[in-house]
Amino acid sequence: MGAIFDLPEKAERAGQLEQAAQHPDFWKEPDRAQRVLKELGDLKEQLTLHAAFRSEIEDQRTLLELAREAEDEETLREVDRTVKTLEQRIGDLEIRVALSEPHDRGNAILSINPGAGGTESQDWAQMLLRMYLRWCEGKGFKTQVLDLQPGEEAGIKGAVVSVVGAYAYGYLKAEVGVHRLVRISPFDASRRRHTSFASVAVLPEVEEVEVDINEKDLRIDTFRASGHGGQHVNVTDSAVRITHVPTGTVVSCQNERSQHKNKALAMKVLRSRLYEHFREKQEKEMQALAGEKKEIAWGSQIRSYVLAPYQLVKDHRTGVQTGNVEAVLNGEIDQLVNAYLFHAARRASS
Repeated sequence: MGAIFDLPEKAERAGQLEQAAQHPDFWKEPDRAQRVLKELGDLKEQLTLHAAFRSEIEDQRTLLELAREAEDEETLREVDRTVKTLEQRIGDLEIRVALSEPHDRGNAILSINPGAGGTESQDWAQMLLRMYLRWCEGKGFKTQVLDLQPGEEAGIKGAVVSVVGAYAYGYLKAEVGVHRLVRISPFDASRRRHTSFASVAVLPEVEEVEVDINEKDLRIDTFRASGHGGQHVNVTDSAVRITHVPTGTVVSCQNERSQHKNKALAMKVLRSRLYEHFREKQEKEMQALAGEKKEIAWGSQIRSYVLAPYQLVKDHRTGVQTGNVEAVLNGEIDQLVNAYLFHAARRASS
């Protein structure tokens, strides 16, 4: 608990921020004031959680001692269950404390695209989409499919999903990269083993104030939405494609029946992609000035899912693996996500 919260430092920092907030000139710089209040609110939340956990732990310790004295087996079992739940909650909190980047607490835009390989890779992309939607449901995140391009025979040519919930971006950024599937192909009459690839990209959902978009830089096209086999096809040109001409960034949204709603959702995705575009450009400029080379994460293989000749999911960044492939593909990926987030946090602090 002490290692997670680092109480003395957090309490001292909260005191400094409270003192700063009481200064007569505090609101002369509104943006800075808002950042200070946000940081202060986060610190107070963590300190309050620590106090609540300590209280729960003390309650269970007292109950444990009483149950031992009375040889109350039922109460001992209840304490055991409660402590295990507490351990899980503290573990989740440890991850959230490690997620301290500016957008980690916010919503995310998830994109999934198949690699080369036609129907095989498109089917794999759809399997990943299902996996993430199930994982989000288990986390209590709200999802909305903003754009879905069906494959010609099976699977999808691409998908964009809005994920809304506390720390959605912080968790999902662990999934960025190439995911590799090895299986006996259901599309191969000779039952041969195939390897398929799909890439996952995750962007933070950003506010309008963070990315200034000039309407004159946009080309907006409308078209008729498509669907599998003519199903769920809108007969009006409600789908929207927006091109940001200066950067060549293109986004589209076709899952709402209203053209106005599709445009608003497409603009949300565009803001996130432009934010990432300019952030990466700035990083490259800084690295060029410093003469540094950064490991290329985008396009690198992060995880393998093997269904044949044996069953195994392995994360190549952490070495964590599991033979329960079915559970993983059904959305049970916390073990893999959490291991990477701990790994990344330790690497950043070393």
